[in-house]
Amino acid sequence: MDEVPETQYAKTGNVHIAYQVVGEGPIDLVLIPEWFSHIEAAWDVAPLARTLRRLGSFSRLIMFDKGGSGLSDPVPLTELPSLEVWIDEVQAVMDEAGSQQAAVLGDGGGGPMAIMFAATHPQRVSALVLVNSFARITRGPDYPAGLPLDELRQFPGWLRGSWGTGRTLRVAAPSAPLQGPVYDAYTRFERVSASPGTVEAIMSMVMELDVRPILPTISAPTLVIHRGENAYVPADHGRFLAEHIPTARYIELPGGDHHYFFGDADGLLDEVQEFLTGVRPPMEPDRVLATVMFTDVVSSTEHAAQIGDRRWHDVLDDLEALLHRQVERFRGTVVKDTGDGALATFDGPARAIHCARSITESVRALDLEVRCGLHTGELELLHGDVGGFAVNLGARIVDQARPGEVLVSRTVVDLVAGSGLSFEDRGTHSLRGVPEEWHLYAVG
Repeated sequence: MDEVPETQYAKTGNVHIAYQVVGEGPIDLVLIPEWFSHIEAAWDVAPLARTLRRLGSFSRLIMFDKGGSGLSDPVPLTELPSLEVWIDEVQAVMDEAGSQQAAVLGDGGGGPMAIMFAATHPQRVSALVLVNSFARITRGPDYPAGLPLDELRQFPGWLRGSWGTGRTLRVAAPSAPLQGPVYDAYTRFERVSASPGTVEAIMSMVMELDVRPILPTISAPTLVIHRGENAYVPADHGRFLAEHIPTARYIELPGGDHHYFFGDADGLLDEVQEFLTGVRPPMEPDRVLATVMFTDVVSSTEHAAQIGDRRWHDVLDDLEALLHRQVERFRGTVVKDTGDGALATFDGPARAIHCARSITESVRALDLEVRCGLHTGELELLHGDVGGFAVNLGARIVDQARPGEVLVSRTVVDLVAGSGLSFEDRGTHSLRGVPEEWHLYAVG
């Protein structure tokens, strides 16, 4: 895993504000996060970490925790910082990081803070980006985009009871996984970002915010991006922002994830990069030749029944860590965990075979047996996932493997000719959902 940037501190008044600087791009970019954040735990949430690295690839990214959240100084719940105090924190962090002028990205609940800063400090803001954000959250006679106050009054209490459990993801990021490493890392990220009481207090304050009067005063070039099916902060909020900021351009993207690092994050970041730099990143190839490896625990249901659910979850955690270490050791990529196994890809079939053999041997320390299936073919790249016939075939091959066996297609055997690897002929097989018969071989 890439090294986590060093956390430093700026000071405004008596409050220390934690911040990090990522990347060495030609422009400074200040990220004003949601109303909760933790700049170190963020790197444990894989989709968020990828998003931060992407932002840092074309900018000098400056990220921070607001006072009262994350690694910044705590504050009493009765003395939460006002919007003006939070603005002072942005200025203090920019000064400490040596940034005279920067583009500012307001993420969701960080949008009102970004709007206020752009309006009150125009000389320090070169551009403004608002992602899934709002000027006011409550409905009013002159603001039909907002939510009814009666509904919103219940929200802080619901949020307090749901905080750190993962239940917020069902609304804020419907495409996010509801189990596995990303889910676990995100729920921890919530817990260390803010306490339930802090969350309830901040949300009660957010319900009172209204920065609509200052929208016409913003002079910085502005990009407003909103996901069209966002149920957490509906797109009408974004449309209102774009209509009332004189310099704004509005882009509505498909998807329902409020957290911009879930869903098609690359498509959203393409728009941000082009707006801030004038250059759209080159299209990545959508197909690539690679070797896929599927792993599967033999008799996993029986194991779970024998040792109990709690112990079985611990075993699966150990297995997942082992699989990731082995794949990384042989220069592969874990595409996704499958509960009791994984799908990984390699740019060389021999390395994939050696990795599979190492896995089948090392899992014995966990009192498990694993089987592996490998095939080399053309894959479709699907924003962090892979698909296509080669993936389907690899999944069917692992189903045919015996306990502790590494089973491969004839394609793999042909590609590693001369490598010194030996194989045992397992004959031809009709594989479910796969046309024709396929000749399979076990690694000797």
